Amino acid sequence: MNILGPKIKPELAAELIKLVKNPEDLFGPSGLLQEIKKSLMEKLLEVEMDDHLGYDKGEKLAEGQRSNSRNGHTEKMVHTESGSVEIRVPRDRDGSFTPKVVPKHVRRLSGFDDKVLALYASGMTTREIQGHLQELYGTEISPQLVTQVTDGVLDLAKAWQSRPLEAVYPVVYLDALFVSIRDGATVRKKAVYTALGMTLSGQREVLGLWFQQTEGAKFWLSVLTDLKNRGLTDIFFVCCDGLTGLPDAIGTAFPLAIVQTCIVHMIRASLRYVSFADRKPMVRDLRPIYAAPTEAAALAALDAFEVRWGSKYPGVVRLWRTRWAEVTPFLAFPGPIRKILYTTNAVESMNAQFRRALHPRGSFPSDEAAFKVLFLAIKSHKAKGRSPKEWTQALSHFHILFADRLPAA
Repeated sequence: MNILGPKIKPELAAELIKLVKNPEDLFGPSGLLQEIKKSLMEKLLEVEMDDHLGYDKGEKLAEGQRSNSRNGHTEKMVHTESGSVEIRVPRDRDGSFTPKVVPKHVRRLSGFDDKVLALYASGMTTREIQGHLQELYGTEISPQLVTQVTDGVLDLAKAWQSRPLEAVYPVVYLDALFVSIRDGATVRKKAVYTALGMTLSGQREVLGLWFQQTEGAKFWLSVLTDLKNRGLTDIFFVCCDGLTGLPDAIGTAFPLAIVQTCIVHMIRASLRYVSFADRKPMVRDLRPIYAAPTEAAALAALDAFEVRWGSKYPGVVRLWRTRWAEVTPFLAFPGPIRKILYTTNAVESMNAQFRRALHPRGSFPSDEAAFKVLFLAIKSHKAKGRSPKEWTQALSHFHILFADRLPAA
């Protein structure tokens, strides 16, 4: 039944405008729009009750025709996108009325939870969300209600964490960030292991999040084993930082994967003990190493780098020579693949999103609470992801270099 017709008639709109003296009268928590919404919901509920009973309110029926009847109303507060509305819900005597416009036990109409989750994913705390909704929409909710809304995503998050994966991800980036978790009266830093995969279509996909007290190669092996158990059978390249033992862990789980140490991590590690005055010229002199056309040319550039900097910073030269096998694999591949491999910027971009969501809260009462925030940040960030501009060319090379390892079309 269409109560209001296809649109509000101009005459009605003109009458409503007469009631408005300022924006607050129209859009405020007690404004005209809220009153209209209240009246509309209550009218729809009355129509639903008439349909449920089989006769209109006040209609005279012969004795024996009335098997059920109205039994007053119940007051109910409903939260909507533009504010809270208190409505009167009709009751029937045998309790069989199940309204559709405002279902039983539902106090938040469509759109409310999405708004709360979006604010939560952006980094706002529960009390900040409470104040934000009150200030902008006149919606009074408790921090406990915000927690209840966001807790509703935990089942989705757990299902996401254990979901089946694609068989092949050409590139997987591994990284870890640290989050503060409260343990009684103590706050401890925990590592959150992140695996970000590039699908064959060039889309970024967070494969999972794992919490551990510290970052270590042994736990990375358990992460990689989890990925295998969820259906991932092959990776062409794994890009990661220079964590000791990590290449061995990767080789154990995925023997055919080529391990590429992130060049950005290498540069950062190189500059750790370099004076501020020397940093800019050192970065300039490192570039010929990782930008060389071949590994032989890169080695010659490293020799030249040692001539200039070896006596002053022998640790930097030793770092590059020690990790040479993990630094240079990408030099054997054409430009489009190099640009995708030489840095873990893709996963670091995701980590930046994580930090924006984590920072306002400081510390979390549990791993689960932090996981909830990170999962919502992933869902918020997902819509912004796009394929690297070099991906189409890189994929063409993958089809040539790894033809026997690509899934059948």
